[in-house]
Amino acid sequence: MKKIIIATKNKGKAEEFKTFFAKYDIEAISLLDLPDDMPDIEETGVTFQENAILKAETMANYLGEMVLADDSGLEIDGLDGKPGVYSARYAGEPTDDEKNIEKVLQDLATVPENQRTARFVCVLAVAAPDKETITRTGYCNGKITENKRGSNGFGYDPIFIPENQHLTMAQLSNEEKNSISHRRKAMNQLEDWLKQIS
Repeated sequence: MKKIIIATKNKGKAEEFKTFFAKYDIEAISLLDLPDDMPDIEETGVTFQENAILKAETMANYLGEMVLADDSGLEIDGLDGKPGVYSARYAGEPTDDEKNIEKVLQDLATVPENQRTARFVCVLAVAAPDKETITRTGYCNGKITENKRGSNGFGYDPIFIPENQHLTMAQLSNEEKNSISHRRKAMNQLEDWLKQIS
């Protein structure tokens, strides 16, 4: 049984990765399963890829283990790609999903529907000491609504309608959402790499 550390304290995300890696006989352990004295990693990158690599390599070197880290967020065409890497703190600190949503809707108030296209982006980075870091990127394309709809999910889910859907991410079931999410698409791209090492 191989082991990989998932650099997250998000319980839902940790469970998703644990299920994903289990079929390859890889035990996934999240930061929730480790002692609390893990170093805080400042996300200083200007791209999702830079931040994911930074988190994965820092934790891999600290723990001496293989580590998977992700960085993800929302890019809106009508806002020149914002909020981007600042998605979690778009409305400032401390981070607040509701305030972030309000700011996006406010910033898009005069933007016509055909310019409200957007995408969720997820970059996964897998790092291990003395090994080359690999990255995979997944996208979920869609558009931003004019008001919130739905109560399932988190982050910008209530204002994001995926392509070929009429419901927001927050109106979809967990199964529906997970099958089309940017994280799922990035994870699917890890399949070939996992088949080689398992």
